[in-house]
Amino acid sequence: MKKRRTLLLLFTFVLSLIIGSLPVVADDLTPTDEFRVGMETAYAPFNWTQTSDANGAVLKYGESKAYAGGYDVEIAKKVAEGLGKKLVIVATQWDGLVPALTSGKIDAIVAGMSPTAERREKIDFTDAYYESHLVIVTRKNSDFSQATSLEDFTGAKITGQLNTFHYGVIDQIPEVKRQDPAKDFSAMRVALASGIIDGYVSERPEGVTATNVNENFAMVEFSPENGFQTNPEDVQVAIGMRKGDPLVQEVNQILAGISDDERTALMDAAIENQPSANQESSGTLWSSLKKIIDDYGILFLQGAGLTLLIAIFSTFAGTVIGLLIGVFRTIPKSENPVARFFQKLGDLLLTIYIEVFRGTPMMVQAMVIFYGLALAFQIDLNRTVAALFIVSINTGAYMSEIVRGGIFAVDRGQFEAAQAIGMTHSQTMNKIVLPQVIRNILPAIGNEAVINIKDTAVLSVISVGDLFFQGTAAAGTNYEFFQTFLIVGVIYLVMTLSATRLLRLMEKKMDGPSSYVKVEDLPQGNE
Repeated sequence: MKKRRTLLLLFTFVLSLIIGSLPVVADDLTPTDEFRVGMETAYAPFNWTQTSDANGAVLKYGESKAYAGGYDVEIAKKVAEGLGKKLVIVATQWDGLVPALTSGKIDAIVAGMSPTAERREKIDFTDAYYESHLVIVTRKNSDFSQATSLEDFTGAKITGQLNTFHYGVIDQIPEVKRQDPAKDFSAMRVALASGIIDGYVSERPEGVTATNVNENFAMVEFSPENGFQTNPEDVQVAIGMRKGDPLVQEVNQILAGISDDERTALMDAAIENQPSANQESSGTLWSSLKKIIDDYGILFLQGAGLTLLIAIFSTFAGTVIGLLIGVFRTIPKSENPVARFFQKLGDLLLTIYIEVFRGTPMMVQAMVIFYGLALAFQIDLNRTVAALFIVSINTGAYMSEIVRGGIFAVDRGQFEAAQAIGMTHSQTMNKIVLPQVIRNILPAIGNEAVINIKDTAVLSVISVGDLFFQGTAAAGTNYEFFQTFLIVGVIYLVMTLSATRLLRLMEKKMDGPSSYVKVEDLPQGNE
């Protein structure tokens, strides 16, 4: 009874998380009705994530409790209004912005992106809607905090964000120890706070935000002659649009109608309104954790629900795929030449499928499938559907080999005995082999479920709103990196332990009673 109650509680908890994570149904709009804008929603004060519509924040596409705010959002609102369209904010990881635009997933990039020459080869840009200058964010207690020129950073360990011109200008620092580029600003801030790097290159608004939130950070500004030498376009921020998009000129006209004073006022308001600006020191670790849970707990639960949905569905689907492949490969070779040819062809295709999906990272598979299908065949997959498909076929490749091992573990004599009594191959597999295989591979299925719970984090590359994606957005907004990911880590641990517990209970259920009594050992009474 206790086991059943435990199972019921776990099932109820999992079901509630999954239901809460289901994507919100978007308005019934045609492409001409909306203006879909991609941004990280984790790069304050340009863009960030919050849980209410305060200060004009816009609900993020596909989510019910997550809103995007910031300078980029305000600019996007003005552009959408000028175009007579509804603004739709599509939260997208930085690395996925250009692929999302070129594949038609979004209509524009409004994410603090500079119109560099390299990017202009792939996409078009509007006129600049903001112009800043480069700074270096360092620790206040370091010798570099008093620097006035790039020469003062000689020998420093400096980095910048991946795929930005910030990283390219680092070599202007004499004898600099250039570090590997970081995926996002959250990673750089953590590296700086922990002493792994001495500083990172950024733009002034982000530097102001970083130093306001973390009293241990200092922002170093340079005079024009002592700082980074850049092209004018490098320090400008513009809207990215698809090559040849006829709306570019219309957007330029809208931007021209926003005066310099209004743009300055919008940026000042963004710096003042960003969630971290009103963030008071929490004091203890526990109070800091409580505040993060109060502010972003609903987003973490939604992300956890989506993570469980993807993991459970994909583990089940992958197991079915593995069983089908395993059964197919045990079919005796046909005497018919045509049938034998198709058997060999099918076996070859399955081998290619297994080797490709076991031999390449899931992150690469996600990029190729999600963006590649849109580019090559104009197939616009929903992010959640894409996630389910990607993880399922990846799991199926691994499960097929696990099933193959499970089939080989069944004694060969059982196949021969079944054949001897006239059972067909199908009957042998269904009634004798597969029941044993499923029991033998159940621990491996549980292991795959645990792996899938954790591996959904790589789907952030296509901006699936799982637990890791929500945690990254929260950390990029509140600057409480250790505390945020501590909470995220605990949630992952709870999910994996729950999955393991459920599988163990299933194993015991399939095994039946823990002990059996032979008939001859039963007490013998008088008949």
